[in-house]
Amino acid sequence: MKISAIIIAKNSGKLIDDCLSSISWVDEIILVDSGSTDSTIKKGEKYDNLKVVQNNGNFSQKRNCGAEKASGEWLFYIDTDERVTPLLKSEIQEAIRDSSFEAYAIPRKNILLGHEMKHGGWWPDYVLRLIKKDSLDKWEGALHEQPKIKGEIGKLKNPLTHITHRSLSEMVEKTNKWSEVEAKLLFESNHPEVVWWRFLSVALREFWYRGIKEMGFLDGTVGIIEIIYQMYSRMITYAKLWEMQVNNKK
Repeated sequence: MKISAIIIAKNSGKLIDDCLSSISWVDEIILVDSGSTDSTIKKGEKYDNLKVVQNNGNFSQKRNCGAEKASGEWLFYIDTDERVTPLLKSEIQEAIRDSSFEAYAIPRKNILLGHEMKHGGWWPDYVLRLIKKDSLDKWEGALHEQPKIKGEIGKLKNPLTHITHRSLSEMVEKTNKWSEVEAKLLFESNHPEVVWWRFLSVALREFWYRGIKEMGFLDGTVGIIEIIYQMYSRMITYAKLWEMQVNNKK
């Protein structure tokens, strides 16, 4: 059984080396690029089994594009800020040989600001990434996309390492970028008018989930920072939605 790894990238030159190195054992690598202008593509050239395809669509369209170009019987989706450990590699290879399921969800070990997160909803953070190609219907969703699978889904035990939120500046920049996309999706879905109490509502819900229900404070200083950041991120999304609604009335 051949496995094709699929990576979505754009100007990921600072991250992609370690990602590619961790999946050098797969039969094929499909790099779905969105017009990188840095060293992303050049760094992939040293891998003979790597193929570059261009796609400027949303996340689902890029993942579907990767599946279309892949020749392996199994698809393994990985992001540039994720890494496969030797233990996960062995488990993936064993799962493919066994083929008890049509797809597998993999837990992620999230590293935020250099700290491994164990609370706040960050563990085990299962993501559906190992899929038998014939069992994949399609990926859906412009953001926070999910695959539609034909058949049963299993779970792997060994985690995928996810090195996210490497600095506070990057966190704020990321929020500014993706809150725009989230706000637009909410606006296009005819979300109810944003009034003052909705800002309090979304912030308090995030605090309840991250801080109380999932006990994010147990991750110490980084945990507290992350709780506040997630509250801020949700409020920025709704503030941008409010702005869109106001502008639409003019």
